[in-house]
Amino acid sequence: MSFERLLNPRTIATFGGANAAEVIRQSDLMEFQGEIWPVHPKKTEILERKVYRSVDDLPASPDAAYIGVNRYLTIDIVKALARCDAGGAVCYASGFVEAGEEGTQLSEQLLEVSGDMPLIGPNCYGMLNYLNGAMLWPDQQGGLRVDEGVAIITMSSNVGFNLTMQRRGLPIAYMLSLGNRLKFELQDAIHIFAQQDNVTALGLFLETMPDPKAFQEAVNFARELGKPIVAMKVGRSPVAQKMVVSHTASLAGSDELINALFERLGVARVYSLEDLIEALKVLHILGPLKGGQIAAGSTSGGDLTLLADGMGPGLSMPPLTAEVTENLRETVHERIVPANPFDFQMFDWNDEEQNFKNFSALLAQDFDLALCLLDYPRDDRCDQSTWSGAERGFVRAAQETRTKAAILGTFSDTIAEPVAERLMKDGVAMLAGIDAGLAGIKAAVDIGAVWNQPLSQPLLAASTPDLDEPVRELDEVESKTLLSSKGITVPKGRVILNVEQAVAAANELGYPVVVKSLGQAHKTDVGGVKLNLRNADEVSTAVAECSDLSQAILVEKMVTGVVAELIVGIAQDEQFGPYLLLGGGGILVEMMRDSASLLLPTSREKILRALDALNCASLFKGFRGAPLADLNAAADAILTIAEVVAADPEAIIELDINPLLLLAEGEGVVAADAYVRLNPKYKVEETS
Repeated sequence: MSFERLLNPRTIATFGGANAAEVIRQSDLMEFQGEIWPVHPKKTEILERKVYRSVDDLPASPDAAYIGVNRYLTIDIVKALARCDAGGAVCYASGFVEAGEEGTQLSEQLLEVSGDMPLIGPNCYGMLNYLNGAMLWPDQQGGLRVDEGVAIITMSSNVGFNLTMQRRGLPIAYMLSLGNRLKFELQDAIHIFAQQDNVTALGLFLETMPDPKAFQEAVNFARELGKPIVAMKVGRSPVAQKMVVSHTASLAGSDELINALFERLGVARVYSLEDLIEALKVLHILGPLKGGQIAAGSTSGGDLTLLADGMGPGLSMPPLTAEVTENLRETVHERIVPANPFDFQMFDWNDEEQNFKNFSALLAQDFDLALCLLDYPRDDRCDQSTWSGAERGFVRAAQETRTKAAILGTFSDTIAEPVAERLMKDGVAMLAGIDAGLAGIKAAVDIGAVWNQPLSQPLLAASTPDLDEPVRELDEVESKTLLSSKGITVPKGRVILNVEQAVAAANELGYPVVVKSLGQAHKTDVGGVKLNLRNADEVSTAVAECSDLSQAILVEKMVTGVVAELIVGIAQDEQFGPYLLLGGGGILVEMMRDSASLLLPTSREKILRALDALNCASLFKGFRGAPLADLNAAADAILTIAEVVAADPEAIIELDINPLLLLAEGEGVVAADAYVRLNPKYKVEETS
């Protein structure tokens, strides 16, 4: 099924009243050079064009059709278009899968009658092609014809409409509203737009994540073609997730796993439409950045302070080298301090040549990006001409030193589209607002970092095991037996039934010991764990107290010299399949909520990066004079668990090690407690 005719049509057929007429009107405004054939049962002329009565009356098979009628007539028209080998259709009507049982049945009918013909929608505005002016869209739009630009794929028609109205200088090549995605899914759109030579980057507005594995394949395909992707994914809050489900009849998806997927693939995530626009501008003009080291200049210390406060992790303004400092000192006014950030004040404000010399000296150092903070006066009441000296001097210096560059307005009202268009021709981005501009820069840095690494392995397939028997829940001893069989260290222990056996076990293991009841998920909460027992009397008392909770008691050698604790878990998600959870462990795990999720398969490097990003990471690094934790051993143990799951994703339904005790560097790790839920067709002894 080819979408090429629908994507870049030369002939368009429209069906319906006001909505279809707007398609014609907007295409005329965009100077579409192809033919448009209105179809209507009663009218004889629409916008000075001959009207046809039906599909059969059209002069030829249309490349694209816009169907702006009710859902029942939509099915009939799609059937007729498929019969005449049309290139594809946009279905505007709602009332399909999102409308309950009847709508679902109508969706099935629509899919059946469409045959091999591509469809966009139903329940969507459609598509705007600013390269050839084909506006398959039932409303106004605010864009301009372009020779190249970004492609925006949205799951909300109204958000797409709003994005066309931006005044920030973002060139849009395509705007696509996916609607119900009956035949044209998110991954299909990524594949197709990534192949367009005139598309520089892709922007996504997502309500759901339909197929994570297909998404990964599409994103990797785009990456291989050099097309970066930035996404805004909504549905993070419980209220928003409910709205997504009711609106789309689809799952919003776990936000933590969405983040893990984006980070894995190098899809930059942003959290506002302003950030999305600015990120797309950076990517369109500058592409992914190799790092976040920035040279910044302004006439205002206040602007530079705002910039410094706005920079988060991954962005920095490194100091100048001694050589660059000295060379810059020789070019600037005597009262200007040669430094980064560079406060060049007003001494040479409108002197293009002097600004060129100053910025050239600054940019002799190797920076990933040069920023000049300029807020332009409003052009309807003021004169912008005296801003040209600073602007042109900076632009020329960036070009001369081959430094990627952007001019940044401190807020969006102080930039203008004509300035953005002028700068874009010089290869310089015009960014609107410090926070949004920095978010856009950070997106390009994040993508560049991932693109510097090999492509991630395909995700494990998401599947729910078809179980004839209940899931087998292993107790702590059985769970540790499983872990030990895979090479993960567990404490030495004995299962006992009375005080005499407990004392004998403790004497054999060596003091101090731990006594635990068996059979409780949260033993600590009910007094089922007794730590640091140093003699037979303490063991006897502990066993007596735990006997009220369970008949069988576990006596273990106490692990000493613990530097830090982790929780390591495996869980199953119906969309993402099995995934790995890492976090600060022990009794505070639920309170602190300090965790990271990794999709599988994963790598040792990704595990180490995830550990380093935890809030408790300072405990691994000699906190307050403590020894360094054995992170290498922790990474090895965690990777072992991940590889066991990857080898057979259906075997382990759930796994929880809490805590995984990290000893001093070189001394290893110990799984102090564990809980496993196993597919019943696998036995503990079979996994060894």
